[in-house]
Amino acid sequence: MNPASEEPKGGDMFANRLRKNLRTLGRWARRTGVACYRLYDADIPEYALAVDLYRGEELWVHCQAYAPPRSVDEARARTRLEQALAVLPGVLEVDPARIVLKLRQRQRGGSQYGKLARRGVFHEVPEGRCRFRVNFTDYLDTGLFLDHRITREMIGELAKGGRFLNLFAYTGTASVHAALAGALSTTTVDLSARYLDWARRNMALNGCTGEAHRFVQADCLQWLESQGRSREPPYDVIFLDPPTLSRSKRMQRSFDVQRDHPCLVANACRLLAPGGVLVFSNNFRRFRMAAEVRERFLVEEITARTIPEDFRRNPRIHNCW
Repeated sequence: MNPASEEPKGGDMFANRLRKNLRTLGRWARRTGVACYRLYDADIPEYALAVDLYRGEELWVHCQAYAPPRSVDEARARTRLEQALAVLPGVLEVDPARIVLKLRQRQRGGSQYGKLARRGVFHEVPEGRCRFRVNFTDYLDTGLFLDHRITREMIGELAKGGRFLNLFAYTGTASVHAALAGALSTTTVDLSARYLDWARRNMALNGCTGEAHRFVQADCLQWLESQGRSREPPYDVIFLDPPTLSRSKRMQRSFDVQRDHPCLVANACRLLAPGGVLVFSNNFRRFRMAAEVRERFLVEEITARTIPEDFRRNPRIHNCW
C-alpha cells in the first residue's frame, strides 16, 4: 500500500525534510530503544506542525498544527497543511487512518488538557521497561509528554528505595517510572478524576498495585497546604510539574506559575524528608526562578540535561530544576 506514491510538488520540501529526519532521528531512536519520539517540529517555517511517532503494536502518527500568525494568509496556511498531510502516509509508510491531526493553539481559561472527542480508544506504547496507555483522538495531548522522557528516567533513578510524590500528576507516567525503579511507595495527586483513573490504569498495566501506591483526587495547591501541617516530612522525591496558568472552576483560586511558584515550591519542600529532592518543572517559556527560592533552597537548573535529542530544535519546550 502506498497512499501517496505521487507526492504533490508543493509538499516536496516537507517530504524531503521528513526523510532526512527519519534517517537521523530514526537511527538514534533505534539505537537508544526509543519507541515514541518527535520526528518533526516546524523545521520548515512554512510547514508549521509537529509530527510525533508512536510505535506500539502499530505505528501511529500524532500531528499538531500550530495556528498561523495573523500575518500569514489563512488559505495559504491551509494549503501547506494539506500538502503536509498528503505526503505523510507515503513517506512514513503508514495507513492514513492512523494519522491524527489536531490544531494547537494557546489554551485559555481553566483547562490544561482540552477534551476533543469521546471515542475512548486507547493504545499501549513502551518507554524503556514501562508501558503506557495513550489516546490519540479524545484530547489535545496523548497522555504521554514526550519531552519529559529523560525527566521520568531521572525520577526513577532518584526514587529507588524511597517514597515518591507526584503532584499535578496527569496520567501518572512519572509514578510508573518510580514504582518500576523500586520506590517503596508512590502517591499520585491530580484534580481530575479522569486523569487519575488513567494514572491508576497505567500503574496497573505495569503491575504496580496495592496499598503502597496511593491515588489522591485533590487540588494540589490546597492538598499541599493541608499536608504541610504534618509533623514528619514523608517523601524522599517529589515531582512538581504544574500548569503555566489555571483558572479551573474546581480550584478555589487562579494559578500563575511565575507569580505563585515560590509559595508552591516552599509548600512542596515542607514534605521532603531530610536529604530529599524536589524536581520542579514547567512549560512557561519566560520562566525565571525567584530569588527568594534560590536564597532559601539549594537550587540547580537541569533543563539542558532533560531535553531529549528529538526536542533539540525546541530547547524551551520545558524548564527543569
